Amino acid sequence: MIQVPFYDDQLEIPFNCAEVTIQYKYSMPYEQRKVIQKSIDAESVFRPYFADVMETKEFFYALYLNQAGQVTNISKISEGGIMSTVVDVRLILCIALQTQAAQIILAHNHPSGNIQPSKADQELTTKIKSAAVWMDIRVTDHIILSKHNYFSFADNGRI
Repeated sequence: MIQVPFYDDQLEIPFNCAEVTIQYKYSMPYEQRKVIQKSIDAESVFRPYFADVMETKEFFYALYLNQAGQVTNISKISEGGIMSTVVDVRLILCIALQTQAAQIILAHNHPSGNIQPSKADQELTTKIKSAAVWMDIRVTDHIILSKHNYFSFADNGRI
């Protein structure tokens, strides 16, 4: 026989669970946040995060923006191997919801230096964009970086 816990407004909740809290502490004043208008703007934000690891293995980051296109935060989503990295779409969208992002720009590096997107890159971009649309979040670009160059899905009509 399964016993269902009794709930009463006067009692504590009868089980332990994690409590999720969200706290917003922006270190930069609203007026000073970088605005992303073109792919080169996003590339300049991402590049320092890849500088020391560009040719070692793949990393995947997401840049979160408010409705005005201002950067609110950046998050490393995954770190992989020489040829790939596993990206959890739910994690990208969870962070977007927690930070109240209106837009997301994705980025990853190709250690080989070849900036052309693979079929897997295109499929992942489509998957993230499709999932985000249900939450009224726009995926505005996906940038592939190499040591000296980058590829923008938006600039090339692929998003």
